[in-house]
Amino acid sequence: MARAAEAALDGARYRSARRVTVVGAAVNLVLAAAKVVIGWLAHSQALIADGVHSLSDLASDAVVLLAAKHASREADLEHPYGHGRIETAATVALGVALIAVGLGIAIDAGRHLLDPALLAVPGAAALAVAVASVLSKEWLYHYTVRVARALRSDMLRANAWHHRTDAVSSLVVLAGVGGAMAGFPYLDAVAAIGVAGFIVKIGWDLAFRSVRELIDTALEPERVEAIRRAILAVDGVRSLHMLRTRRMGPDALVDVHIQVDPRLSVSEGHQIGETVRRRLIEQIDEVADVTVHVDPEDDAEGPRCEGLPLRAEVLERLERRWAGIPAARRIEEVTLHYLDGRIHVDVTLPLDAARDRAEADALARALREAAAGLEGIGEVRVHFRH
Repeated sequence: MARAAEAALDGARYRSARRVTVVGAAVNLVLAAAKVVIGWLAHSQALIADGVHSLSDLASDAVVLLAAKHASREADLEHPYGHGRIETAATVALGVALIAVGLGIAIDAGRHLLDPALLAVPGAAALAVAVASVLSKEWLYHYTVRVARALRSDMLRANAWHHRTDAVSSLVVLAGVGGAMAGFPYLDAVAAIGVAGFIVKIGWDLAFRSVRELIDTALEPERVEAIRRAILAVDGVRSLHMLRTRRMGPDALVDVHIQVDPRLSVSEGHQIGETVRRRLIEQIDEVADVTVHVDPEDDAEGPRCEGLPLRAEVLERLERRWAGIPAARRIEEVTLHYLDGRIHVDVTLPLDAARDRAEADALARALREAAAGLEGIGEVRVHFRH
């Protein structure tokens, strides 16, 4: 049931990403055609270049659609953590595209500054198309960034900023056309260089953040602290260590070691761990998966019980030592506790294994003394029950 709900959520996420991207692609296609045709008719090289730029955005939209489709797929044997990193890689590509666009605008502006004769003097039709491009691209930016926030998608956020850079490039065209018509052709180049730096910074920030995700950089300190507080609030958790976080597309993955009472049952320790996992997913929005390791003691500096024998070998050694004690054959249960580098033993006998309290004390003492000296064995506790 949970897997079906998760699959439905991923499907809805893909449909939302696809819808906003298709709308952007349609607008890009219409604008590209209008810019190229009107730019050619109005003798505006800037508008034609902007039209070619809009055509290149269609390729970016195709990348977004492809990445969104594959990133929404369920985990499989080859990708047990899902496909969210496809979205991350696409975000890197779009960030690099933004940097390239910014550098391209700056280079073109520099050429115009060096040779003002390159500035054309187009007509009013070019001015109208540039205005329409600015308005439509700014609308696309707000529409896409709203969906990106709802889906927590860096890839869609990158594409939103790509729409805004298109609006900026159209503003450059607008400034160039207006400046040329007013007799100040150099304003186009000056404005272009200033805006180009802004575009490059946006592209760098997006690409850098996604590269950090690809190398499993931890979540922001305030988010890690929120996760820490949520874990410590769970009843039964004494402390925690080795808290590790990383991002996978829009989601966050958490690994943590929690310390519980060392003599809890396995089932109770497991229940505490499951509660930690569930609470984090419920309380921390971006957390999608949690791996909880339950520790009976703080092993942050390394396992203290490494190398100690397992149950079968321990019982064999104890049985050899207890062979001379007839009542030992009536032992019902032996519980082992691996703590502080030693194996502590709880032995349970039936109540009628001893006739009275004195005999029970003597039996317990005999079992402890027989086990004394065994390598790795710590405290031996003897219990009697009905």
